[in-house]
This record gives sequence, structure tokens and C-alpha cells, in this order.
Amino acid sequence: MQSRRNFLKTTIAGSAALSTIASPMQLFAEEITEHTLTILHTNDMHSHIEAFSDDDKKYPGLGGAEYRAAIIANTRKKNKHVLLLDAGDIFQGTPYFNFFHGDLDIDLMNKMGYDAATIGNHDFDGGIENLAKQITRAHFPFVNCNYDFTDTPVDGKVHKHIVIKKGKLKIGITGCGVELNGLVPDKLYTNTKYLDPIKSVQEQVDILKEKKNCQFVICLSHLGYKYDSNKISDIVLANHTAHIDLIIGGHTHTFLDKPTEVKNKYDKTVLINQVGWAGVQIGQLEYLFEKTQFKELHCLDWNFSICHLITTIF
Repeated sequence: MQSRRNFLKTTIAGSAALSTIASPMQLFAEEITEHTLTILHTNDMHSHIEAFSDDDKKYPGLGGAEYRAAIIANTRKKNKHVLLLDAGDIFQGTPYFNFFHGDLDIDLMNKMGYDAATIGNHDFDGGIENLAKQITRAHFPFVNCNYDFTDTPVDGKVHKHIVIKKGKLKIGITGCGVELNGLVPDKLYTNTKYLDPIKSVQEQVDILKEKKNCQFVICLSHLGYKYDSNKISDIVLANHTAHIDLIIGGHTHTFLDKPTEVKNKYDKTVLINQVGWAGVQIGQLEYLFEKTQFKELHCLDWNFSICHLITTIF
């Protein structure tokens, strides 16, 4: 295993090299515009502010907010268009949460410049009022479309979807979460109602594609990667929906060596990625967009391809 310092250097150098990749179309049509997008993502941080100890049996010296911040900052120096996203369970897991109740986690995410996050089941562990407080303190939006927060302090504070512009690209983001009943004590989530994630996500994705004219759609999911039962997972969500391009997942603490390719209900490819837990890894995906010489309905005239995928290990 490389030292953290050396790994940071090689990772940053690798990211710089990626930005120079040329597509086959570019070789024959120099007038076609290219647009790159770097997506960094985390999940299930669980208040792991510090790195694991050097004598930890599984993750010696890995993780920690300091090194996460360094990778994020250096990636932004090398790449013009960067999205930074989180798939939930920001809170609970170390004494930092017991003492600060999420204040420190949100403060650090604000400083790192997160663009959006979704809500995990453990984000309710401080109670619904604390969750509402932390969402209000965040300088970035929380997205979730399958929790009905009516008659709770969170009502009106969470977005069903958002649209972020990076250069000429319009990127739509929605989010969904796991069933809370039986997983979280009733008194912590109070009147929050769980809605069918497949139906709820599809409604938002349709809006993002057909009404908001987004060229790329992301779902931040805290459903879990996959299950042996018929419980709804990221795999099931991808199979039963349309127009999602990327699912960034959480909840099951799944370490994926590379993103999983799944066919949606129209046989189009959806990518699913998840990077374990506790900040041991940061996900990095590099997309290359090419502007075509024609305009489709609603002016969706950008096609994308994946030019490289990296899982960054601290």
C-alpha cells in the first residue's frame, strides 16, 4: 500500500492526465465541443472525522476529514467541472457525533464545498429536530423524494430534486432513502412517511429530463446496493426506472472495485457506485460529454461517454 502522501501525488497526476483524453469523434470533427465532468462522492461517513489508527486491523491509517479535503481540493485544481456528492449516513458512529450532534460534520462538509447530499437512516439518530437544524446549517441542498416530511420540523427544508449547471451541462439530481420503520425508532423520525422509491424517483427523473431539460441525471440513494430478498435496492431501482444515468449509493457499506453496470427498463445502461464507509474511499468518476451536430427533442444535444473511472483510496 502506498503512503498517503505518495498516493495523493499519483492520484492527482492521474486525474490531470485524464483531462487530456481525446474521443474518436474528436479526431474526425474538431468542431465538436467536448465537456468533461468529474464526480467525487462519499457515503456512510458516520462521523469519522479522524483517520483510523495506524494499528487498525482493517483500515490502518485510512480515512479522515483532512485527507478527504486534500483530495477534493487537489482534484478541483486539476479539473474545471467537479461535482461533490454524498449518499447519506453523515452522522453517528464516533464520539464526535455524541458531543457535537452533527455540527462538526456539517461544518466540514461546508468547508469542503459539497454540492448536494441525501439523507440516511442514521441521520435521524439525533432526532427529527436536530436533523432539521443540520439541514438548515448546511450550505448545500439535501435531496430526497420518497420521505414525506409533512408535519415534521424538516418539512420544506429538503428538495425533491435540484438542477446544477456545470459549464454548458444541466445536471439533475434527486435522492431516495431506505424504509425507516423497524430500522429507526419511531420517536426519532416522528411523522415522516416512507413512499415507494421507484415511483417517487421516476416522477422526479421525468421532471428533470422532460421539463428541466437535464442532459445527465443522478440519483443519490440510501437504499442499499443489493439484497438476497425482494427489498428495494439500487439494483432494483435501476432495473425498474428509466432515464437515470448514475446511482450513487450508500447504506450497505459496499466496497465496489468498479461501478456496476445495470440495464434499466428500456435496456439502457445505468451505472451504480458505492465506496464502502467511514471515508476509507472516495469515489471518482470521469465523464466525457460530446456535443452532437443535431438537436434532439428538448435540445438534449449532449451525448456522454465514460472516459475513466477511479476509486480513490486514502
